[in-house]
Amino acid sequence: MHISVTGVSHHETPVELRERFAFSKDALAPALRRLPEGLGGAVLSTCNRSELYLTSETPIDREQAIAALMTAHGDSQHEALPFFHHTDADAVQHLYRVAAGIDSLVVGESEILGQVREAFSAATAAGSGNPVLARLFHSALRVGRRARSETEIGAHGLSVAALAVSLSKRLLGDLRRKTVLVVGAGEVGQRAAMALAQAGAGRLLVTTRRSELAVEIARDLNGSAIPFAEMPRALFEADVIISATAAPEAIIKEHDVLAAMAFRRERPLMIVDIAVPRDVDGSVRDIDNVHLFDIDDLQAAAEANLETRRLEVGAVETIVNEEASRFDTWLAERGVVPTIAALRQSAEATRLQELQRTLDRLPNLTDAERKRLDAMTRSLVNRLLHAPVTRLREQGSERHLDAVRELFELD
Repeated sequence: MHISVTGVSHHETPVELRERFAFSKDALAPALRRLPEGLGGAVLSTCNRSELYLTSETPIDREQAIAALMTAHGDSQHEALPFFHHTDADAVQHLYRVAAGIDSLVVGESEILGQVREAFSAATAAGSGNPVLARLFHSALRVGRRARSETEIGAHGLSVAALAVSLSKRLLGDLRRKTVLVVGAGEVGQRAAMALAQAGAGRLLVTTRRSELAVEIARDLNGSAIPFAEMPRALFEADVIISATAAPEAIIKEHDVLAAMAFRRERPLMIVDIAVPRDVDGSVRDIDNVHLFDIDDLQAAAEANLETRRLEVGAVETIVNEEASRFDTWLAERGVVPTIAALRQSAEATRLQELQRTLDRLPNLTDAERKRLDAMTRSLVNRLLHAPVTRLREQGSERHLDAVRELFELD
């Protein structure tokens, strides 16, 4: 079985291009159902990356993988786009590094584990999963848990939401007299709201299309929920806006911000857009006294955050390599097990046939002698098969498997 991963990430692709290939949570299963027949697949889509993991009985080249990604996304244009592509062992290591948090914008962040779990759940729901994909994603989750329990990679970690709060404090100072608006009540939005409350924000407003969830979050954090339809009014009141919805297009428009700024009397407005696709029109950046930051603008803060945990990356890489070797061994054995089972079954059938022929010629043997003869032939077959079976388990290539199946007429 062959494995590949293809996609875009924050390493080589800016947010304005990444957002073109973002998959909402509800879109994951339908997207996977569009994959070509014969391919198992899972999509991992976060604010940092959109990646398609594929499994196939034949090797998966870059063009085939990109075509599958575009089919899943419902897009046909991909010329000259900076897709990365890894196969087999490199693909396994890539997912393990992602799950461990060392390939993230914020090294050591913990949200990725839930996103990896969600990716495989969607594959299961879509019927695009298989035993290899299940083993790959379950082992990736184990890597992530080991990285955070056996090393200090997450001890001083900051989430993307926490970085946004840190940026707010650096630009605006004391938040105790500031009004903060959180748009979106998903996991990232909730984390942002919690971090802002802990930072002592003077007034916290929460809005989302799911009004009951906004009310619940606001109540827990001593804030106020506002109807989503009244968000333009809240733009006038807020000093800081942190937006993290799953909307497919911008929900904070240039004209809404212009209208709000007309009545603010030079009071600056800071907007941190964590969403991918982005929640805020890019043209808002050009409005006087508005400071707009998107997910890529958090990169500098993330780099500073990395310094405190750089020494832990090596320890995490050791875990990644150990688990990758473990998976490679499992995958190799999985490929040879059917041939080994067929070889043993053929040998056992031959042994029993010849044993019975011998026993028929020696009718006067006692039960004890018959049992000794059975044990002797069983031991002989096991000895004869030991070396080839061991070689198949350790070095079984397709060439070896083909040779064994041909020589012993196992097909």
